[in-house]
Amino acid sequence: MEAPPDNDVLWARALHYTHRDGSPALSGVSLGVQEGEILAVGGPRGSGKTTLLHCLSGLLPAQRGEVWFNSAPVHTMGPTARERLRRDRFGWIDPAPVLVPELNVWENAALPLMLRGTGRRRAKVAALEWLERLDVGDRSRRRPHELTHPERQRVCIARALAPSPTVLFADEPTAPLHRQDRAHVLRTLTTAARSHGITVVLATADADTAALADRTVSLLDGRRVNTVHLPPVQESQPAARGAACSLSV
Repeated sequence: MEAPPDNDVLWARALHYTHRDGSPALSGVSLGVQEGEILAVGGPRGSGKTTLLHCLSGLLPAQRGEVWFNSAPVHTMGPTARERLRRDRFGWIDPAPVLVPELNVWENAALPLMLRGTGRRRAKVAALEWLERLDVGDRSRRRPHELTHPERQRVCIARALAPSPTVLFADEPTAPLHRQDRAHVLRTLTTAARSHGITVVLATADADTAALADRTVSLLDGRRVNTVHLPPVQESQPAARGAACSLSV
């Protein structure tokens, strides 16, 4: 068993995962993520982005391959150890905002901190700070059903950032937001990650979102690919201009 590089907070080798219907979700994906890096995982719908994030976070054990977090083998951990890892070291943002309906906004944002054992007052201060940054501080005492869909997603992002996780997994985090809101939320997310030293693994099919990352890894049909942009062809040639091809690696 090969240990990961010392400067990689996350490291995966030859991950394989097949859906129950027999279709491959991941076919030998390997990658490393350095501490404090913002890595975008790009690719079209169905390319394996979400499955990769699930495997890296320990939410879904890969059927074959290795996942390491800070030199600890996630792939050999049992369910309880993986759950503790996700609670204490990881943050997660889903594309669909899911909040606890019985809790108000700041309680939802503070919930991961309180589950870690942080006192209620301290957790509230941290939650309110992030709610303010994401322009929903004035909704802090409202219940989730009183919020718009984009407001609920902002609360979910605040909830993920409030505990200052070591690694934040974000699966299409701005999908529910209006286009004009996405840039502000993404700037808040990336600026917060860099200022707090949070490593981010961001799944997105949007090129503008991926451009905010330090590096992009592209998937196609469960495999890593390199996109090679070909030079434009001459007018006399029938081929399309600006062609590009994807090469599996």
